[in-house]
Amino acid sequence: MRKNLMNLAAVLTLAMHGSLGVSTGESDSPLAGTPEPAAYDSPAALAATEDGKQLFVACATANQVAVFDTPSASVVHRIDVPASPLGLVLSKDGSRLYVACAGPSSTICVIDVAQRHITGQIPAGHTAMSPVLSPDEKTLYICNRFNNDVSVIDLAAHREVQRIRVEREPVAAAITPDGKYLIVANHLHAGTSDNLGAQAVVSIIDTAAGRIEKNVHLTHGATLLRGVAVSPDGRFAAVTFVRARFWLSTTEVELGRMNCNALAVLDLKRLQTLGVLLLDQAARGAANPWAVAWTPDGRTIVVSHAGTHEVTLVDAPVVADSSSFFSLVLGAYAIGNRESIPESPRHPVRVRKRLALPGNGPRALAVAGSELYVANYYSESLCRIDLAESEPVPESLPLAPVREPGVVRKGEMLFNDARLCSQGWQSCASCHDTDGRTDAYNWDLLNDGLNNPKNTKSLLWAHQTPPVMALGVRASAEFAVRAGLQHILFTEQPEEVPAAINAYLRSLQPVSSPHLVNGHLSAAAERGQRLFMSAKTGCADCHPPSLYTDLEAHDVGTAGEFHGLLGASATDKASDQFYTPTLVELWRTAPYLHNGSAATLRDVLIATNSNDRHGRTSHLTPPEIDELVEYLLSL
Repeated sequence: MRKNLMNLAAVLTLAMHGSLGVSTGESDSPLAGTPEPAAYDSPAALAATEDGKQLFVACATANQVAVFDTPSASVVHRIDVPASPLGLVLSKDGSRLYVACAGPSSTICVIDVAQRHITGQIPAGHTAMSPVLSPDEKTLYICNRFNNDVSVIDLAAHREVQRIRVEREPVAAAITPDGKYLIVANHLHAGTSDNLGAQAVVSIIDTAAGRIEKNVHLTHGATLLRGVAVSPDGRFAAVTFVRARFWLSTTEVELGRMNCNALAVLDLKRLQTLGVLLLDQAARGAANPWAVAWTPDGRTIVVSHAGTHEVTLVDAPVVADSSSFFSLVLGAYAIGNRESIPESPRHPVRVRKRLALPGNGPRALAVAGSELYVANYYSESLCRIDLAESEPVPESLPLAPVREPGVVRKGEMLFNDARLCSQGWQSCASCHDTDGRTDAYNWDLLNDGLNNPKNTKSLLWAHQTPPVMALGVRASAEFAVRAGLQHILFTEQPEEVPAAINAYLRSLQPVSSPHLVNGHLSAAAERGQRLFMSAKTGCADCHPPSLYTDLEAHDVGTAGEFHGLLGASATDKASDQFYTPTLVELWRTAPYLHNGSAATLRDVLIATNSNDRHGRTSHLTPPEIDELVEYLLSL
């Protein structure tokens, strides 16, 4: 059985594999009776006409594209699309709008702007995002987030002609003015997390060759990459990300002890990182940088901060030379709202400015001339900022009448809101992503002692599978949320805050696996399912459907001393037993094991399972291992 579910957290309209559904239970919220409005707009992407008189707004949870008239500051039309729109791109003459409508089998809708209706649809991959037009407008590139690849679409033939594999979860892309390079931001790192070098990368695709030219490293700890923009002259690319300082224990949050928030600038001639600017200030974090845009004059880079509800204006580099980019140095904090970094003989003074916005959850950006437009995801509004003014004042432009959100929506807003954190350094989404999943790193939380980091767990079904944490140190997810506010965000909140966050987390539903075929197990996965359920492997003994966990602790042979970070050793207690995790959405939660030491499921079943404590797999043939892995990746 398949039925469409709106996953508010992931901003995706996705098909759920019905056999995995479970009851979410009763909410502990005092607002549990508050009804959810029928549909929120949730503006997630913007495209502006060249003259700036019209904006097209992707309304992610309303399955619509709104046409916004900027002179009258009003929505003049709405176009229904078949699924959640997560990206827009407009042709140069403004006649055609390409909309990435996300789902397990996504659709690219071609809209006739004058007639305001869909004239064609092109299939794409799982969770299509960030459509990019080539300069000659013959090719459309699409980020297929959960296929880990980029679609190349021939617009004349109206079909996909190639898939280009990238590292992991491509969520944003931009192209150079000459069309030579497509710059792709990979949301998460691939590989193990028990090493200091773990980091998400930017893939530089040679469009003529149809392959990756280079994966550019930003800095260790780079994660949750969100936005990419190329300078008007094509010499630089700017990328937003969170820098996780996962090698430190979580004893405090000040000075970005856990997470800081960054902008990297890449030199596209040398294909290397030119510099990294930490967008935070000494006692004022700038949590969850999202979109990035370059002004047409090339002088300013704009970054939206979804966690602190601001934008930052950064003076752009003018020469592709590290000496002229001295101000964008990793670890250089400055104090005050408007700051100048000391001038050196070899570089000009650069200025950063942060502007507070009258809205909640700023994500997408669009620049038209000197005017900047910002999409506020949760307040369902836009902001307009005149960048030509010396002291610009953001103007709020509502997309719809203001309405009180229901408790689940409130919980989602709070989960993503860094104002709950001391000094605004991070939100819950800084480690668990905006949809309650994982940043794929190991963290040394204090709830089970020091020097024993554990891999971040997805919060999907956390309320249905107590106790929580690898060692079960929290009796329930409800308690863990309250503890997290106190010990991770270092804040005290009234009861309605954790109650709403718990209601939101209970609402999370699994995303359909990209390994399914038309929503069903492949033939290989069906054979793997039989192995999984058989006494031959015993997998189902600890992972019985439908929760795929027995809710018990086991000695699985992974406790003990292992390679830590910064040259140190990390040590579990010899007596440690780890609670069986659910296998639902296993396909998107790598790396595996409590210490993140297994990059793939095959590593779990072969390299780390010689004692057969993760199921009896040592006697399986290579084809049987392949089939078992395929089934597990289909859950």
